[in-house]
Parts: sequence; structure tokens; C-alpha cells
Amino acid sequence: MAKAKRSTHVCSECGYEAPKWLGRCPECGAWGSFEEHAPVAASARSSLRIAPNAPALNITKIDPTLSTVRSTGISELDRVLGKGIVPGSVILLAGEPGVGKSTLLLEVASKWAQCEGSDGQKRKALYITAEESAGQVRMRAERTGALQENLYLAAESQLDVVFSHVEAIKPSLLIVDSVQTMQASGVEGVSGGVAQSRAVTAALTSLAKETAIPVLLVGHVTKDGNVAGPRTLEHLVDVVLNFEGDRHSTLRMLRGIKNRFGATDEVGCFEQQHDGIHEVPDPSGLFLSHRDATPDGTAVTVAMDGVRPILAEVQALVVPTESKNPRRAVTGLDATRVPMVLAVLSARAKKRTHDKEVYVATVGGVKVGEPAVDLAIALATASAMTGRALPKRTVVVGEVGLAGEIRAVPNLQRRLQEAHRLGYGKAIIPNADVDIPGMQLQKVGTIAEALAVLGA
Repeated sequence: MAKAKRSTHVCSECGYEAPKWLGRCPECGAWGSFEEHAPVAASARSSLRIAPNAPALNITKIDPTLSTVRSTGISELDRVLGKGIVPGSVILLAGEPGVGKSTLLLEVASKWAQCEGSDGQKRKALYITAEESAGQVRMRAERTGALQENLYLAAESQLDVVFSHVEAIKPSLLIVDSVQTMQASGVEGVSGGVAQSRAVTAALTSLAKETAIPVLLVGHVTKDGNVAGPRTLEHLVDVVLNFEGDRHSTLRMLRGIKNRFGATDEVGCFEQQHDGIHEVPDPSGLFLSHRDATPDGTAVTVAMDGVRPILAEVQALVVPTESKNPRRAVTGLDATRVPMVLAVLSARAKKRTHDKEVYVATVGGVKVGEPAVDLAIALATASAMTGRALPKRTVVVGEVGLAGEIRAVPNLQRRLQEAHRLGYGKAIIPNADVDIPGMQLQKVGTIAEALAVLGA
């Protein structure tokens, strides 16, 4: 006699399957996330067969215009998405409260409503807000200049009502703010819970695929920075974007976490101002001090944020102290690498800081964590100790090893091209086979050779 199939238990966060119930998922570490799923009998499976709405097509017979990318009107967003929005795609925009997600998507809806569609008519955008009233969103739109005739607004939290709005208006873009505040009828649980978030996202995804209307969803994040709700929420959508920024800075960075239509290493830069979110096509200017002369204790480096080179200024201050434990304060840099660079300066270049407090920071709130900034930290610190400044319009790129050697860094050619474009004519770099016409390259192999630039 054939043995009856046992039910399985599936984690609602990551989809991990187990033969029995577990208190904690061994895959994602979530507690109390396992749900029992009964096996489907063969007779039941045969009764579940449904005739398809349309026959399968040869891939060469599918109309390529159905997946034509459409620009959002915001070049920095298009850069991250991969040239624009694909019809029928579902995009999840996540970020901390107050970072500017709603303001950015309101700007997207406004730009979208200004452009013409393939039929020569102005495109329609429908903005669904479940967190604010229509009057509040209208006030923001007036402040940011986002008032458009073809931009429709509805304050709704019921998913069925949203579908009725879509059927009546027939927009070419749907924005839902936010997915955690929407309520799907017939589904148990509170708004923002596992069941509700999954049902709302699945229904909106089905709507996008059936009507070819792109859907942009706003998602909240937890304290650890992950998208709130079940992990399957990210698997249901096509694109996941993270909008991040420091509350003490106006700079906002848009990063791709998942993208079925493009790369995830592009970064979009924005600046939040009193009249809305503005693009920053050249963010390097935000991270550099605009001076005619280069002071001591300063070095300019080129960091990579994804595939985008950004110039950043590193400043160092060295102060004598009588304390037995001199302070090491680091802002905007890897706090574990700065003491290592100081140790290499002491052991390999005789620049001792054991009796001095050292403060190292970046300008403009930029955060740089890659090893390519090591040489800039070393030269800025040595410059602060000797009082001798680096040559004017010079960039410094290189990783410092424990033996005092200067190691090569990735994308060196692209970094130097960006520096040259911004008017820097000299660079201190590791020994590498690179050449930038019109730029003087000083290649160094050790920290001692790099310090010789300062005459130290």
C-alpha cells in the first residue's frame, strides 16, 4: 500500500521547506514563520487543470514593442532602472521614513504626465495614497511644482477600490504609497502583516502583467534596513530600489538591489531641497571644498559607488596630547582601516602618532569604505603632521598594505578619467599600466615614495 504523502512546512519569509514545524527558520533566521501546507492529491491536481486564456506563442512572434522601455523623465532614476520603465513591470521603492520616497514618486508621476504616449496623447498617471489625505499630497505637489492636468490622485486603502480607479481612469502608470497600508478584502490579517502585504503585492503584480501598466510601490523598511513584510515580497516584484540618505545631509542615493531588466550596480544621486527632490548628475562637487589653494591635511581621492566614480575629499587633523590613549575619531570612512593606515605610517615611514590625537573625516557627508582611499588617508595625515600641502589639483588613489606597499585598485582608468574631466591634472597612483592623455601620473610602489611628494 502506497504511503500517504505528509504535509510540508514552508517559511513565509524565505520559502524554505521543512518536513516538520520549526520555531526558527535555518535559512533566514525568522521566528514563528513556518506554515503548514497539505499535499495535493493526484485527483485534485487533475481537477485543477484550467484551459489557458491564450495559446503559447513562438518567441519570435511576440511583439517587441510590448517591452519598449519608457523614460520616467528623471535621468538619474532612468540610470538605475536601466534606461527607464518597462511596461507591465512592478517596481518596489524602499527607504526609511522621511527620506523622500513619496516626494520622488510624486515627481515621477508629474514628469510622466507631461510626456506623450505612443498614441500622441498625454500620458495619465494615477497616484494612490493610503498614508496621507488628498489635500496633503496636493499641497506637496504645489510646493514642488508637480501639478499636472493628467496626474490623478486618490486617497484609498482598499485594493478593490484601487482597481475600480484603474478601470475608470485607464492610466499608463500606477503609483501605490504604500504597500504596507493597503488592505485586500477576503484576506485575514492587519495591514502591513505578512498575509496582507503578500496578497496586495501579488494582486498588483497580476494587474501589471495583465494590463501592461507599470506599477510603482512604496515599501517601508525595518530597523535593520530590510523591506518590511515577508521576504517573498521582494521575489514578487521585478525591481527593488533602495532610497537612502543621512538625516543631517541633503544628499540622497538611489541604489538597485534587484533588477530583472538591468544591472544593480548603478547609483542615482539626488538632493532634497525645500522645493522637492532634484537630480545631481555630477555629485563630486558636493564632496569637495571649493578653494583656490590646497591646505595641509587634505587629499582628494576618487571613490567608486557601484560603477560610478565620485571625487571625495579626505581631511585629517593631528593634535598633540598627553593622554596615554590618544583619540582616533573617524567620520565617513572605515573606522577599522584608519588605525591600520596610521600603524603603517608609524612602522614603515616613521610618522608616529602614538602621542597625538588624529581626526579623519570626509567632506559633505559622503561615506567611503573601500581600500582605494587608504593612500589619501595616509597623505592627508602626513600632510597635517608636517604642515606641507599636496600639489594643487592632485588626486590620490591607492590601497596601502601592511608592508607599506601601494597596491592596485579596480577601475583605476575610469577613476582617473573622471578626475581629469573635473580639471585635475596630476594623480598619485600605484604602479599600473594606465595612461590618461593630458594628465601627469606619479606612480609609487611604497608609502615612502608617496610621502616623498610632500618632501617628508
